[in-house]
Amino acid sequence: MSLDQMSVAECVRVINQEDATVARAVSAAGSAISGFIDGVLFRMREDRAGRLVYFGAGTSGRLGVLDASECPPTFQTPPGMVLGVIAGGDAALRASSEGREDEFDGATEEVDRLRIGERDSVLGIAAGGTTPYVFGALELCKGRGALTGLLTCSRVPTPQFVDHHIIIETGPEIVTGSTRMKAGTATKLVLNTITTTLMVQMGKVYENLMVDLRASNDKLRDRAARIVCLLCDVQRDEAFSLLAQAGGSCKVAIMMHRTGGTRETAEARLAKAGGRLRVALEG
Repeated sequence: MSLDQMSVAECVRVINQEDATVARAVSAAGSAISGFIDGVLFRMREDRAGRLVYFGAGTSGRLGVLDASECPPTFQTPPGMVLGVIAGGDAALRASSEGREDEFDGATEEVDRLRIGERDSVLGIAAGGTTPYVFGALELCKGRGALTGLLTCSRVPTPQFVDHHIIIETGPEIVTGSTRMKAGTATKLVLNTITTTLMVQMGKVYENLMVDLRASNDKLRDRAARIVCLLCDVQRDEAFSLLAQAGGSCKVAIMMHRTGGTRETAEARLAKAGGRLRVALEG
């Protein structure tokens, strides 16, 4: 209650103290997070080819769009594998359109456009656990057979149309009601955990390296070369040569070097292993 009387140093200290509680709150929800990821994996793996779609409004929606947009450059996922939908559309990423969160049917057009169905998984993000836009999206998607999850930062009853409820009890914000703070930080942590774990389980990471990338620009060529250098114990010139022979594919370059095979053989072994480098190397 004395926040407005604090010095700059005191504000920084108190905000940091509150932020330090967020990781523990996320840890306490580990089982719920894992359960949702298991369900998404079942629908997303090879034969089902499902998608993960986030629905949110305000800060929650922006964080969903952010997490989804970071998957293609990080893991080379198809643009449609992880999607973020925000109330008010893309314009709401920069300009506030918080009134749109009150529209229970506000997501209907996007659900129809995306043709969400039984192969898909949907996560509604609602820090306070009351957003009509999110609840309407979840109810509609559940009716179409999708797996549904709800991420809230307060303990609220679980709606009957929600399969997995992830509750992160972050507690009161240092500025009362400002869920862009601890709740926003918790949401970012959870979304990072969900997508990173999904991609690891789908073979897009080898050891802890982002091997499922294609060297399509200078930054990615440098990153791919460093990965090939590390995993193949070669110098940069040889790494770049391998990548060129592999069509820029980091995984193919590693397979070629490790097995002594051609690009075509490496690609075939990776395809047979479902794109999992470790399985292909050990097979």
